Amino acid sequence: MMNKQRILVVDDDRSIVKVVRSYLEQAGYDVRVAHDGEGALHALRSDKPDLVVLDLMLPDRDGWEITRIVRADAALRTTPIIMLTARVEDTDKIVGLELGADDYMTKPFNAREIVARVRALLRRASFAQEAPAQILRIGALALDVDQHLLTMDETPIDLTRTEFTLLQLLMANPGHTFTRDELLEKSMGYAYEGMGRTLDTHMSNLRKKIEPDPSKPIYIQTVYGIGYRLMREAT
Repeated sequence: MMNKQRILVVDDDRSIVKVVRSYLEQAGYDVRVAHDGEGALHALRSDKPDLVVLDLMLPDRDGWEITRIVRADAALRTTPIIMLTARVEDTDKIVGLELGADDYMTKPFNAREIVARVRALLRRASFAQEAPAQILRIGALALDVDQHLLTMDETPIDLTRTEFTLLQLLMANPGHTFTRDELLEKSMGYAYEGMGRTLDTHMSNLRKKIEPDPSKPIYIQTVYGIGYRLMREAT
């Protein structure tokens, strides 16, 4: 029997954990839970989940700090993170994405939608692992798909899983303009109304990491009213 994919659900609201756990288990996942930041870190290191559903507001370490720690840990940094937040301010969501969260959902939410997003992110992660080995090169950038490594002039650059997937799509299709919905579907597995801000934040993060001057990008170009493309040759 194929091993079940393991999901870690972290929230101090036990009623939310109970509902989310129930839906995910019905969908066939092995679910582990934690109710605070320390418990989350222990579970991450001992259980090595395939994905984390992480509440922003926890009684000790908040979701932002947990995300920072995960992305700084070589053994955990590619673990997909869906952040849950009761806050509605865009700045809170943007900070989470900038720190490396792959997606966020605002409370109250539909538990079935969490299952759909979990399934989509895991499917994307599985596809990335099964992709044939290759190295994509544009200008000073070299993206090793097999090793999940980006270098610029041979200097390694850390990317989140979503940033890596977006850059891989763009570098594999230089000069091609992707619509915003295409990028969301291909990188995250789904596109919902209002997700454009999520995509823009991921692109902004990428530019900060690869562009000599993010305000005047030479790699990732915005095609206004449509989406984004990667220049065939950086100039």
